[in-house]
Amino acid sequence: MKVHLKNGRLVDPASGKDETLDFLIVDGRFEKIGHSVPSDSSAQMVELKNKIVVPGFIDMHVHLREPGFEHKETIESGCASAARGGFTAVCCMPNTNPCIDDESVVRYIHEKAKSVCKGIVDVYPIAAATKGREGKELSPMAELAHAGAVGFTDDGAPISSPEVMRRALEYSSMYGLVVIQHAEESSMTHGGCMNEGFISTRLGLPGIPHVAEELMIARDIILLRYVPNARYHVAHISTHGSLDHIRRAKAERLNVTCEVTPHHFTLTDDAVAGFDTNTKMNPPLRTKEDVLALKEGLKDGSIDAIVTDHAPHTIDEKEVEYTEAPFGIVGLETAVGLAITELVEQGYLSLYQLVERFSTAPRRICSLPPIRIEEGEPANLTFIDPLTEWTVNTQSFKSKSKNSPFNGRKLKGKSIGIFNNGQMLLSQKFE
Repeated sequence: MKVHLKNGRLVDPASGKDETLDFLIVDGRFEKIGHSVPSDSSAQMVELKNKIVVPGFIDMHVHLREPGFEHKETIESGCASAARGGFTAVCCMPNTNPCIDDESVVRYIHEKAKSVCKGIVDVYPIAAATKGREGKELSPMAELAHAGAVGFTDDGAPISSPEVMRRALEYSSMYGLVVIQHAEESSMTHGGCMNEGFISTRLGLPGIPHVAEELMIARDIILLRYVPNARYHVAHISTHGSLDHIRRAKAERLNVTCEVTPHHFTLTDDAVAGFDTNTKMNPPLRTKEDVLALKEGLKDGSIDAIVTDHAPHTIDEKEVEYTEAPFGIVGLETAVGLAITELVEQGYLSLYQLVERFSTAPRRICSLPPIRIEEGEPANLTFIDPLTEWTVNTQSFKSKSKNSPFNGRKLKGKSIGIFNNGQMLLSQKFE
């Protein structure tokens, strides 16, 4: 297979390049990269004038739901959604049934992904930190790491016991893998469904206080000082107080990283006023002050990665009273547009920084090989049109679920395709 990409603007933080180039890809590898690569009549020609070429994006926080909850999403539909959104790789969370606490489940996910996704999207399982995600006993980390897990988490639930978290940090450090914490002091959040504050009081909805997130992060940082060779990552931070803790830990040179979702740097708890259950997520939408702090955290590098926390649910599950609805929204197909609209267009991030948050940093956090856009290297690319304006239509999503609060929202910037493992997928409109 030969593909000739012409006039694409390469934005690559790893090499420091930001220039318009041609790329000749043969059998999945870069054969020639230059300013004027000669045409090859046997190659598929793709004109990329005014388009951006970047190292393939990875979403390190995705719920594929399989095995066990295939009515919400499958590995196949989740990967199709990821590809449409511009991601060449995803890391899937362990809250499946059975959960990813056994090497057989890790291998099942790897094999199923290769079978149904045909390699266009790489799938990397993140295993449970504790058996059954119950927070009581460590999972068999050695077996899970050897089977291909790229990290450990009980996402959807915190690792509440300080002793269990300490042991998780110790054992994971033996394999150089990260422990990802869903930061929540559960004794303070039971029954809560939105940010605790003025809006929750006015709406009469039980709240989830910001301090519940911040307390857990503060505790874990103390533990990390005790186990300094471990690697600790905070999932989906949502408050300025959480960011303050992380900044101080980074100033101490502790091995701390964190991530944020587009919905947390875009929406505030004002969005809950209409009781749309697609605004219900955990952690909840916070205040305007928090949103601005998260944007500044992305700008100054305190926040390492942008993730979606893609959490599919069926229409029936979401069309209930707000307090009864499950937490979570889908996000794979809106993430790039929201990030360009809310961050690049508003001057918070440069395109370099955007690529770093979507590609370079998350691969580093998950101990995955960096993408090198060099002759002889495998081609792993995302193509972006930063100027296109479009309106979100959830009915066109590749995901099985449509639970998004962004339906009808106008965005600027969108992925128009990906190339990975010798395969190319381009949006129909672009073709």
